[in-house]
Amino acid sequence: MASLMDDLIQVLKSEHEAYQNLEALTKEKKQVIIKADVPTLEKIVDLEQNVTSKIQNLDNRRKKVMHDMAVVLNQPEEDFTLGTIISMLGNQPKEQEQLENLKTQLKTTLETVRKLNEQNQILLNQALDMVEFDLTLFRSMRSAPTTANYNKSAYNTGDILGSSGFDAKQ
Repeated sequence: MASLMDDLIQVLKSEHEAYQNLEALTKEKKQVIIKADVPTLEKIVDLEQNVTSKIQNLDNRRKKVMHDMAVVLNQPEEDFTLGTIISMLGNQPKEQEQLENLKTQLKTTLETVRKLNEQNQILLNQALDMVEFDLTLFRSMRSAPTTANYNKSAYNTGDILGSSGFDAKQ
């Protein structure tokens, strides 16, 4: 059981470090989005994908260790959480304190990453809205207004002015 506890603590520490790396990348991405630096944004997204892949692997390892601990302690796996383990470690205050600190650190880091991701999503949506506005503006600049030409039945003919704006021929 002691080796499983050490494994769990090590996996949680590694997971926390990976989330801290993700937090740093997310902060950097926020600045890049504000600057509209697309090539740098692509590089950051690639780095984020590598970190999230590492986090996924660590998460699978943590789940395996938690499963093994549940089997050893003869506990139902679906109810076996980190909080359960912390409460079971009443006679091992050192490990209990380590796990409690890791849980708090992970929770804080994850909350920070979540907030940063929400901010980045808002920034990206605003950038997309601005691009859409620019495209609409460019399209409207290319189409000329219609003339006030009427046919003999007093209907607008719908003629469009030329793209040059005026005719310099005399």
